[in-house]
Amino acid sequence: MRVPPGMSSKDFSEALRQFEEVVGKEWVLTSPEDMDTYRDAYSPFWHEEEDPVPSAALAPNSLEQVQKVLRIANTYQVPLWTISTGKNLGYGGSAPLLSGSVVLDLKRMNRILEVNEKNHYALVEPGVSYFDLYRYIQERGLKVMIDAPDPGWGSLVGNGSDRGGGHTPMRDHFAAHCGMEIVLANGEVVRTGMGALPNSKTWQQYKYGFGPCVDGIFSQSNYGVITKMGFWLYPQPEVHMVGTVSVPRHDDLIPLVEHISYLMDSGIVDGQTQFSSALFGANGEDPALSALSAKPGGPTTADLDRYVQEKGLSYWSVDLPFYGPAKVVAAQWEYTQDRISSIPGARFQAGKLYHFPLDQKELADTPNPVLLGVPNLAIFSIGGPRSNGHLWFSPIIPMTGEAVFEAQKVFADAYRELGLPVVPGGQTFFGPGSPYPRCFLILFGFPIEHDIEKNRKSRANFKRLVQVAAEHGWGEYRTHTAFMQTVSDVYSYNNYALRRLQETLKDAVDPKGILSPGKCGIWPKRMRKTQ
Repeated sequence: MRVPPGMSSKDFSEALRQFEEVVGKEWVLTSPEDMDTYRDAYSPFWHEEEDPVPSAALAPNSLEQVQKVLRIANTYQVPLWTISTGKNLGYGGSAPLLSGSVVLDLKRMNRILEVNEKNHYALVEPGVSYFDLYRYIQERGLKVMIDAPDPGWGSLVGNGSDRGGGHTPMRDHFAAHCGMEIVLANGEVVRTGMGALPNSKTWQQYKYGFGPCVDGIFSQSNYGVITKMGFWLYPQPEVHMVGTVSVPRHDDLIPLVEHISYLMDSGIVDGQTQFSSALFGANGEDPALSALSAKPGGPTTADLDRYVQEKGLSYWSVDLPFYGPAKVVAAQWEYTQDRISSIPGARFQAGKLYHFPLDQKELADTPNPVLLGVPNLAIFSIGGPRSNGHLWFSPIIPMTGEAVFEAQKVFADAYRELGLPVVPGGQTFFGPGSPYPRCFLILFGFPIEHDIEKNRKSRANFKRLVQVAAEHGWGEYRTHTAFMQTVSDVYSYNNYALRRLQETLKDAVDPKGILSPGKCGIWPKRMRKTQ
């Protein structure tokens, strides 16, 4: 049996015995077969010694059991790696960062404690998935809509605390949270916001409570174990519609983004937008585009504009989501067209109008149910049936056309330097999206292989892109456990002042360093020099 780093076999055996007394023998897992289920299915370390493996896993089913587990772990300095459902594939899955850690698996804590239809919120435990909450709402005919990420089998608490994003007006999942219950490393229970008031009637309605607001330090952190979390839901809208806007020229992206930024910041467009280009679909299959790409120095913007126009295409397009009463959505779409029509040649296409509550046949025919608040697993079609998964490189850039063009060039140059494929022409390398307000997120997928050399090259390329992005003022918003230290290292303003503050907090709330060592670059004091 594997033993956690820094522990003796004797102490670990005694800790396991005590864990069994708390959660039951059947919920203390130690066999090699059990440990295989807690490995990263999308690991970039396949067949390598660095592939992290836990020493055991525990599955408590109540707040009281979590308290007792943490007190035992604190006594023996057992490193625990906390997961909700462990479904964040592409970001580490259920595997710990520090090999040999004990996985604290909260999947059995799967109670939906409240869904309030009048004030539009839910209170859930960490094992509740988006599928669970969606079914609960549908079975009771409640007039609220959830926002689900891709995919929908993950936990609201896990995704929200990791600051995941979705598609609808509630797409910033941590911003949509309201109130937490947290167990600290010593077993003490804290409730944030209005939850600190005994018998509070507004725990899920007002985030801040009184005094310093501490909720943020429990997102992407290892300061405590979240056992309950509230989330604001969206009132079931009357209708939903996606309108597509297309513009003919490369440089039209600048005014287009300006308009959409205004529309989003004004609340007229209230959902994730996704930009695309006609050049994406060509992908080298068109001889004319291949010939342009083969020109010395590559094609100019004018070359690509001519190519797109000769094909009768639009250079850029963007999908704009609208939710609300039918009359309001119609007015929002009309105003959007009026505003963007100042761009010569802009074209508009209204999508299908969906009415709530949704008709099941109609729902079955929709290409993207997640836009309607319906969780699914369609994201796993990426890469085809033989895919072993992807790592996501995901920097945040400003919401301007100029920033997109700069990032296009910077990352296309980096891809060429690293020998990675670039869309023909290179000037249209990716389409940005907006799962978060007032900024763009760009995603590059690195395929996972069961090939050591290919994975080593992908890891090196990933780390290089993190550095390239940082040199231009762009940072990742979240990352796979394998790159948490790399990403943390570029947030270095004022000699790592933020990290030093984070370490000060870690030493105060978890002095023995038992909770998720190394998460997001935050190590316990006893491990900092070795890591």
